[in-house]
Amino acid sequence: MARKYDLEFRERALRMLTEALPEHASLNAASNHVGGLLGVSPDTLRIWHRQFLIDTGHKHGVTTDITEENRRLRREVAELKKANEVLRAASIFFAKGTRPPTNEMIRFIDMYRDRFGVEFLCRTLRAVVRGFLTSREYRAAKHRPPSGRQLRDELLVPEIQRLHEKHYSVYGRRKMHALLNREGWDVGRDQTERLMKAAGVRGVRKSKRVFTTRSDRSAVLPSDLVNREFTAAAPKRLLVCDVTYVATWSGFAYTAFVTDVYSRRIVGWNVASTLRSEVLPMQALDMAAWQLGGDLNGVIHHADHGSNYTAMVYTDRIVELGALPSTGTVGDSFDNAMTEAVNNLYKTELIRQQRPWKSVEQVELATLKWVWWWNHERLHGELDMRTPLEVEEAYYADSTKLPQPTG
Repeated sequence: MARKYDLEFRERALRMLTEALPEHASLNAASNHVGGLLGVSPDTLRIWHRQFLIDTGHKHGVTTDITEENRRLRREVAELKKANEVLRAASIFFAKGTRPPTNEMIRFIDMYRDRFGVEFLCRTLRAVVRGFLTSREYRAAKHRPPSGRQLRDELLVPEIQRLHEKHYSVYGRRKMHALLNREGWDVGRDQTERLMKAAGVRGVRKSKRVFTTRSDRSAVLPSDLVNREFTAAAPKRLLVCDVTYVATWSGFAYTAFVTDVYSRRIVGWNVASTLRSEVLPMQALDMAAWQLGGDLNGVIHHADHGSNYTAMVYTDRIVELGALPSTGTVGDSFDNAMTEAVNNLYKTELIRQQRPWKSVEQVELATLKWVWWWNHERLHGELDMRTPLEVEEAYYADSTKLPQPTG
């Protein structure tokens, strides 16, 4: 490690070297003599001597003052670069215009302290983030025993991450709040939002709807038995149906859903590589009939004007099962709004979350799991944060109550 000499020692060494120069044949000889007396390398003495001649104007070169100024400027530039890095990181980490929660400030400092140092982080951020911790406050907080809120957060944050992933990573604050309460946690909505932010999770946003109906103008269309009233007094009264598509590496996969309007339960579905009526929607319809007891007597079957739903082979199957066919007006998506909503959620919660898709078979397996989750575990805001199965179970529990005997 290079030895450091103070300014007074350097000046003394240079005086001695100047005095010794006339007595020696060369600068090297004088440097060896004086260096031996002071315990300084002769090379070091020659460097000092050269810089002295530059500073006094006897030799061309960069003076000590300019060298020091350059060093100062380089230090300032390095500091500014570090400060910019800190501010870029903080702009992502903290919301603008608000004082961050103390635990978030501590977490940020913990993440970057080895890289920038606690003092530098606190000094830089206090200039731009209102109420940011000082280095003393940070160290005091680190040595303070954790509060009850901190301990509770440490339990809830990983639980929120687990539940969010379990439910296809789609729940926002409202449904996560309901889910946490169902799981036995007494948590408020604002607290849920804060914890979701700490956990790094957020709800998925719906995309714009894409309509894929292809009408058969030559087909005789059933009348509209729904008139946009997508409500039912009980299960197995009104079914809505539609088809959507999924792009895969091996071509398009088409998905057909049959949904019971009362509970929003998907009672029938099918994924195929073709839109043919006898393959795609009919298999979904047959599944729905099986799920609902083997026949659909008196059940309204509402679909759009897609040729796969208006084909004779399909409409004959509807009649054969005892259902009443219904279609809305031509080119009006609102006349099949509920199933369009199901399609949109299917795309948002599953298809766009897990793409790219390699094959129809991969989409089929994923759809199987998603439909089970939709019916058994997904909380529906339209159902007061219940699942479709819970809604149907509640209906049948009320419907099967017998009058209590009197007297």
